[in-house]
Amino acid sequence: MADAMHPNLSIMNKLDIENLDACADVFADNFVWHYFNPERPEFEGNYQGVSGLKDFFAKMKESSNGAFQVNPVETRAVGDELVVVHACNRFALEAMDGGTIEFDAIVVWRIVNGKIAEAWDIPAVHTVRTVPQSQSQDKNETASS
Repeated sequence: MADAMHPNLSIMNKLDIENLDACADVFADNFVWHYFNPERPEFEGNYQGVSGLKDFFAKMKESSNGAFQVNPVETRAVGDELVVVHACNRFALEAMDGGTIEFDAIVVWRIVNGKIAEAWDIPAVHTVRTVPQSQSQDKNETASS
């Protein structure tokens, strides 16, 4: 007999960060996205509501010339309130002449009464990896197909 999916994972499966308007109903009205990265202080802060989350991702994409990507690796429900997502993100940097970096991040999502109420985005800052140019281009071509 297959195990039933945890209800919070079902909520997370509805989340589409590429189209937040389409999944706005999974967020609580007072949703807050927390971001802290001492290497990128221009992104730090608390982003309020779905519009704040859209602003955060727009800033990330703008800063990387549209090449910011979130690639979930593992998602795990923790108890009845939290979901932890490990992601491997890609980000193009002008300082690297368009080169791409890859870094791990953990996002802890708090789900209350069936809605995403809060999230903490915790990127790795000391183990950033440079992506070889050929892999970076292959990935971007696949993403734009």
